[in-house]
Amino acid sequence: MNSGENSARPSRERGAGGRNFRRPRPKVCQFCVDHIKELDYKDTGRLRATVTERGKIKSRGMTGTCAKHQRMVAAAVKRARNMALLPFVVAD
Repeated sequence: MNSGENSARPSRERGAGGRNFRRPRPKVCQFCVDHIKELDYKDTGRLRATVTERGKIKSRGMTGTCAKHQRMVAAAVKRARNMALLPFVVAD
């Protein structure tokens, strides 16, 4: 075994490609932190943080919300769209 073959394998300490790997910090549900039991569809400021600039609902992985609050967010956003408080889509 020559040294060329050994250096081609990534080191366990450094991670893939020789870069330092840092595990991202887990996201925390902002609704749980604020002790929100019910989410109101009229609270558009809070709902806009969970919607992209194109009008789509962000996933749990992007926002860090828990499953219970993500279901509340989806229902509140859909209700706010029907009441014309939030847009369905943003036209270019």
